Amino acid sequence: MFTFKFLKQFIKYGTLTLIDSKGKSFTFVGTHSPKLTIRLHSKSIEHRLFLTPMLALGEGYMDGDITIKEGDIYQLLLFCAKNDNCTSGLLKTLISHLTTLRNFYHCYNPIHKSRKNVVHHYDLSESLYRLFLDEDMQYSCAYFTTLEDDLKTAQINKKRHIAAKLLLKPGQRVLDIGAGWGGLAITLTQDANVDVTGLTLSEEQHRVATERVKQAGLEKRVRFLLRDYRHETGSYDRIVSVGMFEHVGLKHYHEFFSKVSSLLAVDGIALLHSIGYSKGPDIPNPWLNKYIFPGGYAPALSETLATIEPSDLTVTDIEIFHHHYAETLRHWREKCAQRQQTIIGSWGERFYRMWEFYLASCEAAFRVRGFMVFQIQMFKNPETAPLTRNYIQEEEEKKLLPDAILQNNNAKKAGVSR
Repeated sequence: MFTFKFLKQFIKYGTLTLIDSKGKSFTFVGTHSPKLTIRLHSKSIEHRLFLTPMLALGEGYMDGDITIKEGDIYQLLLFCAKNDNCTSGLLKTLISHLTTLRNFYHCYNPIHKSRKNVVHHYDLSESLYRLFLDEDMQYSCAYFTTLEDDLKTAQINKKRHIAAKLLLKPGQRVLDIGAGWGGLAITLTQDANVDVTGLTLSEEQHRVATERVKQAGLEKRVRFLLRDYRHETGSYDRIVSVGMFEHVGLKHYHEFFSKVSSLLAVDGIALLHSIGYSKGPDIPNPWLNKYIFPGGYAPALSETLATIEPSDLTVTDIEIFHHHYAETLRHWREKCAQRQQTIIGSWGERFYRMWEFYLASCEAAFRVRGFMVFQIQMFKNPETAPLTRNYIQEEEEKKLLPDAILQNNNAKKAGVSR
């Protein structure tokens, strides 16, 4: 059987016991542990796992054609990811050839297609996202100063970190491209006294974000528009985009940065926060593209920088977050598991297994397959950029510490004892 012959070549780490559709067991040993056992329930899934392994594994788990008898889906996907890192160049070349045309199609995101892709994922339901996100509904990588941080704290850290890099001043006009559920825009307005315009293509996110603005009494200073970034006009002192660049599409990167440049004031600052791939250009995961993020692509830093350079933007700071998204996804996955019956009751067993596979596969990818998050700061006028990175911590501490402590620290710096 082709699948079983392939597994003998594939498994270098861990031990996998596979029970085929006829009930016969096969064990493949790379190392003694971890140990996993899976059951295949049809001849069809056996053949599909060989022909399209990345797609078939997810679909088989969703449909119940693959069940896990020892271990769980996260452990299985971590096992697969670690063994994939040991795979020969021949298999990776084969997979690359098989997905080249599909990659080309999914990296093309004109406006009408971008809207359709956004609706597929982000318009599912506010109630679903409230089950596993933090209170502020931050649906992007959190920032953990320690692994003991809970999800709420880590998301607050992320917003504070972004605000620090934007060097906000009261009254400035800020554009948030891909504003999500509105939390970042509202936080920036409340903490820095700025005016924020958020853009989204999701009607559900637009509705929720607008309601949140009304509840906060910020209608005069924050607004959300159902608008593609390519249609935006005007001038902004600061532009921020968090977790949206992954949906732009490789063919549109020049268009994206040209638009950011045209919207940014001469003395402005832009900050891009995006998932990336640390090992060079990659191919999209076919299962994620089909079921979770149509048109999605995690760019290499080299691909991103190459398209910034021709624009009128100068990169002034790059920061890489290696482990933060894995921890964020772990929190989301565990919260979903705690609410399993609620999700099944509202969306069904197959949906729950799809969502579980999504979070688990992404967490595994961030832990061992070279995926990361990068933040790129860009200035129109590089002469106005800070001389060192010390300002980031100083800006964060302004929001982190109570006024009394800040005053005390300032007094100590001035040589005055209290």
